[in-house]
Amino acid sequence: MESGKKSFLTSGQKRKIRNNMTGYAFILPNLIGYTVFVFIPVVFSFILSVMSWDGSQRPMQFVGLDNFTDIFGDRIFRGALQHTISYALMTVLPTLVLALLLAVLLNSKLRGVAIFRTAFYFPYIASIVAVGAVWNMLFQPDMGPINEILRFLGMQNPPRWVVDKNWAMVSVSIVSIWKYMGYYMIVYLAALQGISNSLYEAASIDGAKGWQKLWYITIPMLTPTTFFVLIMLTIQCFKVFDLVYVMTGGGPGNATKTLVNYIYEKAFTSWEFGPASAAAIILFAIVLVITLIQFRGEKKWSKDL
Repeated sequence: MESGKKSFLTSGQKRKIRNNMTGYAFILPNLIGYTVFVFIPVVFSFILSVMSWDGSQRPMQFVGLDNFTDIFGDRIFRGALQHTISYALMTVLPTLVLALLLAVLLNSKLRGVAIFRTAFYFPYIASIVAVGAVWNMLFQPDMGPINEILRFLGMQNPPRWVVDKNWAMVSVSIVSIWKYMGYYMIVYLAALQGISNSLYEAASIDGAKGWQKLWYITIPMLTPTTFFVLIMLTIQCFKVFDLVYVMTGGGPGNATKTLVNYIYEKAFTSWEFGPASAAAIILFAIVLVITLIQFRGEKKWSKDL
């Protein structure tokens, strides 16, 4: 008579289970962190969007879609949405184009190319507080270096930059382009390394010039990377907060207040968590729709190529 119970698992099955458990053990800390700090807050935001609550011990009250109708009737919310769209329009395309051009230039074998790559990438890793403070000094309207240079060049009344409601968003966009183009330059550089030199050699034999190689070889081969950069830049622009908060605080007036600034003030200044969550859901829906449109555009572009 055999002692103990006979196992119904083969050695291969046991090894597979052990390997799976090892893998789950590695991802478990990240999964717990994601669940606690991302998934649960997102679900709670959806719940709060149909509730009225000020964060106190008073119970939540169900208000349905009133939060959504209230913020759409809020002039400040509509202005924040308009400012966010304007910021995205002024930032996304220039950042993408400059990142691509820098990557193409720094992909060649130049002396000291690593120094130039580092110099252009450095703004991305610099502290956003330091960046905002330094650029505010540069944009200082009366004695700032930028306006002093413009006066030296003959401009009598240079822009007042961050203190002028007509120029404040332009100022933030300039700093954003300067700060983030280095990061996306690295993304493009990585993609350029994957393009075979034989394509350029064949084009040279056929008599193609530099700009023709760029237009007919480089740009089409970088299509997946370009759409990735476009999506990431769009999402980044619609959730901009820190740069605006440091440079202008949403001012002057409400000239640079974006959707995330509006959500922050509603939640942590006015303690209106219901409308703030409703605005966050609207922001999520806008970004989702734009991303889906961009994915459809990528598929159509790829087919045409």
